[in-house]
Amino acid sequence: MRMTVVPQLSFADLELQTQPLFRDPILESISELLDRHSDLVEMVHRDLVRGLKQPRTGRGGMTAEQVLRSFVLKGIKNWDFRELRERTADGYSLRQFTRFYSRPVPKHDAFNRAFNRLTPETLRDINEAVVQVAVDLKLENGKQLRVDTTVVETDIHWPTDATLLWDSVRVITRLVLEFQAKLNDGGAAFTNRCRSARRRMQQIQRMTAAQRRRQLAPKYRELIRITEQIVGNARKVLETACLDSAPDLLSAVVAQALAQQIGHFCGLADQVIDQTRRRVLEGEKVAAGEKIYSIFEPHTDLIKRGKAQKPVEFGHKVFLAESRIGLITQYRVLEGNPGDGVHVEPSLKEHRRLFGSAPNLYAGDRGFYSAENIQACQQVGVGKECLPQRGGIKTPERATYEKTRVFREGQRFRAGIEGRISVLFRGRGMKRCLLMGLVRFELFVGLAVMANNLLVIAQQLARRERRKRRPVT
Repeated sequence: MRMTVVPQLSFADLELQTQPLFRDPILESISELLDRHSDLVEMVHRDLVRGLKQPRTGRGGMTAEQVLRSFVLKGIKNWDFRELRERTADGYSLRQFTRFYSRPVPKHDAFNRAFNRLTPETLRDINEAVVQVAVDLKLENGKQLRVDTTVVETDIHWPTDATLLWDSVRVITRLVLEFQAKLNDGGAAFTNRCRSARRRMQQIQRMTAAQRRRQLAPKYRELIRITEQIVGNARKVLETACLDSAPDLLSAVVAQALAQQIGHFCGLADQVIDQTRRRVLEGEKVAAGEKIYSIFEPHTDLIKRGKAQKPVEFGHKVFLAESRIGLITQYRVLEGNPGDGVHVEPSLKEHRRLFGSAPNLYAGDRGFYSAENIQACQQVGVGKECLPQRGGIKTPERATYEKTRVFREGQRFRAGIEGRISVLFRGRGMKRCLLMGLVRFELFVGLAVMANNLLVIAQQLARRERRKRRPVT
């Protein structure tokens, strides 16, 4: 049964609350904030019961409040699911924060399943509600806004054509052998070519520059031929296998799931074979949007941002908009590698929806500059736009404006978002997503943003309280 909040406390829970435990003041502030805004818990509860025919019956799981607080704690501390479970089970103060009290803390896979029930839209709504909380508390007025884009990496190895072909061979082979083991009639015979494919891949990877000129194309032809053979044999096994020959119902269900996975990876292997043949054998320049960089994370994009230390990155570009106090008021996981300039008008529109008016100061780096964006800022009522012109000859008016004190102060304000991105990467773990799939990638980014915003609000409330206590001189 899925409940919204924790049921009535036991005597052991009440006794636990009376113990003189050290409580992190920031976590205490966040806990009080979550207690005052039960609508956040309701959003999580809707996702947890989504698709359930009878959510009020069955075995009790984690409540919506426990799920929300656990994932807030995970994002703040940058823990994985195992460490989240272990630390919560061992710490009395963390048990109180997550509302488990003296009850058993679920295993790490229960946290994982609960996380998978959430949707990116819900995380986006929660973050918008958290920003509104800061506005209601008069911590943020939306008068200043700075924007930037960054790249969050997906959990893939460096993609080469040879390693992608090898990944296709070994994964399809493993799935087909598991599929045949579940059935009494496994269909056509299947030959394991993993050893020969691995040898070809290693030979290609270890070639010197001189060897590549003579041997690269022949070795790739052999590796492509092996991959095509594996894909063809796998499809033949699916066509000839009899699912009704499974010894029991469980084996039949598992075999059906394996068949779907085999079909999925065979389709991805076809893409890898096609791009390898076009690029290596035919010498064609394949567009980045037509390539696949991982058969495990096929949604991965290739990002080039002109960075000297990282000329090429694999993951997704993420747009961030930050307010004066450090709140991430907007975030979007982008498709492909669009230019930064396309985000100015949508970000201004979203800011006006959230705060009711355009910001007095809008700051970004030179990637956001264009004559159309400057005009858009003026039309919506932005008081000071601080977007440095990139390239071209500056008009005397523009050159004079970019030398003014107001513009230079706006650019110093803009630099603060670089520090916020660093905090998200190092403190909230947003540098590399270890979760699979685009949906979970968006959840991962949304969780990091939510943890950041709650921390910022708690810190601002603590500063306000300290100012109240300061004696008047």
